[in-house]
Amino acid sequence: MKLNTTSQYAIRIMTYIAQNYAAIQLFKAKNISETLDIPYKYLTKIMTQLSEANIIISTRGRDGGYCISKAPSDIYINDILVAVKECLHGKDCVLGIGLCQETKKCALHDQWKAPKKSILSMFKNTSLEDIATDQTSITTV
Repeated sequence: MKLNTTSQYAIRIMTYIAQNYAAIQLFKAKNISETLDIPYKYLTKIMTQLSEANIIISTRGRDGGYCISKAPSDIYINDILVAVKECLHGKDCVLGIGLCQETKKCALHDQWKAPKKSILSMFKNTSLEDIATDQTSITTV
């Protein structure tokens, strides 16, 4: 299982904001784009999705920017993934051979059920606060 690029970027963006929200009142898209090496237009599209989901608040204008809508402890990874429309319950085969269903199983179908359930649970139970530590790497290596 691999998250799509939009989801990866959204989690990195929100982790960055959570790490710095006490020191920075309003985050500028250009600064986030440069810091995280995310294309500006792509970043603004993601920020719109996060804003529409009430995860961040967008302020327009010359002095505008983005701020987090609630404490990092109240925002979960699943909230972010839902906001950017990550499909977590898809039927794509873990082996990449099409759709995997109970009636047409791949070799790993039954073995994949438990790890997939565990991953989904992790997304639902992990908050931004949990991952926004000083040691967390969110920039490209």
